[in-house]
Amino acid sequence: MITKENNDKRSWYVIYVRSKHEKNVHSALLNKGIDASLPMKTVVRRWSDRKKKVQLPLFRGYVFVNIDLKIDNLNVLQTPGVVKFIGIRKEPSRIPDEQIHWIHLMETESAMVRNEKEIPVGQRVHVMAGPFKGIKGVVKRVGGKSRLVVLIESIMQTVSVDIKPEYIEKI
Repeated sequence: MITKENNDKRSWYVIYVRSKHEKNVHSALLNKGIDASLPMKTVVRRWSDRKKKVQLPLFRGYVFVNIDLKIDNLNVLQTPGVVKFIGIRKEPSRIPDEQIHWIHLMETESAMVRNEKEIPVGQRVHVMAGPFKGIKGVVKRVGGKSRLVVLIESIMQTVSVDIKPEYIEKI
């Protein structure tokens, strides 16, 4: 059982996993009793004879874990498919709870989310209304619609979502 005292020492971290092992690592961590998150998106894949909706990781190669690093570090690293913790100078980087909340919010709206290859230069904004209220990011105009680009700084991954222009305000 997790007490309030133990819970205060837990933080979110990102682990890098072997290619196409995200789901297996996520399941293995959950089976070990480790709080893990694998944000998914639904995409339509087309084969010659059919179309099918499939669940793919929102961030390929990454799984998020909520652990006390001093206690669970080795247990996470010994999970088959785990390569390493993501961090700076061999020190795992903590992910702010706010960014984890945004990631889970994006996952619930996965039909509107797409991965971006580069971070575009543009106006920084704050979302004032709608399902993404509170997110800060950069606007990238595509045709007549606005796309809000959000950088998850801790893993240097960028995603974007369609958003109504009236929902955003300049920072």
